[in-house]
Amino acid sequence: MPELPEVETVRRGLEKLIKGYTITAAHDLHPRALKPESIAPLKTISGAKFVDIKRRGKFLWFVLDRPQVLVAHLGMSGQFLIHQKDRPEAKHVRAKFELAKNLRRRELVFNDQRTFGWVSVEEVSNGIPTSAQHIATDPFDPQFDRSETINKFAKRNIRIKAALLNQEIMSGVGNIYADETLWRAKVHPEISTADLSKKKIASIIDYATEVMQEAIEKGGTSFDDLYIDVNGESGFFEQSLAAYGRTDEPCPRCGTPIRRITFGARSSHFCPRCQRKIN
Repeated sequence: MPELPEVETVRRGLEKLIKGYTITAAHDLHPRALKPESIAPLKTISGAKFVDIKRRGKFLWFVLDRPQVLVAHLGMSGQFLIHQKDRPEAKHVRAKFELAKNLRRRELVFNDQRTFGWVSVEEVSNGIPTSAQHIATDPFDPQFDRSETINKFAKRNIRIKAALLNQEIMSGVGNIYADETLWRAKVHPEISTADLSKKKIASIIDYATEVMQEAIEKGGTSFDDLYIDVNGESGFFEQSLAAYGRTDEPCPRCGTPIRRITFGARSSHFCPRCQRKIN
């Protein structure tokens, strides 16, 4: 599933390519493309101009020159792509937007092989769309309060891996970057937040920020073509992964084979020597 670095890479690409364009036609082409809670069908935003593209955690939204916004969640395999003449057309288009700016024309598509992603027309409150109101800020948000977030982690009594994945505590971190964060912090994924000092929690937040920033700079993590940017290009952070997906490979820090465990229906990858399960 695309996490913050992948969604931010998409956001930056969209900002460069479609900001200022007007939607001349909008089509939903699959029964599950439009979120059931959408306040209007896609065709109602025809004539609107893209003023800005914003993000919170894994949620992406297009600011329009009208009160409503177009919100999107990429789900497992959602992609926003600009159709280009020298590239094959996307095979799983769920929604299509015909765009124009002066004499230039572009076609933006929402491609989603597994159909867990969605788009939605929504109202906004305090600058945040309805579907993202419950989502916490992420470390790259100007409103992110590091001290408050440390306290949120400290008040919980759950495994730190689960806490990192909880988008209501701090958003943007998914399975990949949670494993990489805990490897850098030398923290076992099953340790409870109640057993971590606030100083240690602060370092975990800082490592999460660091690893996601590095991933953004490399265009995110691509294991297959389910995640690509708006130009159809893959990210290269996979080459920098130290723990995630590295089962039985040597830890880059100490050489001990990386282990994989499963809890809460998710896999966790860690170094049993560097990330011992002790307080």
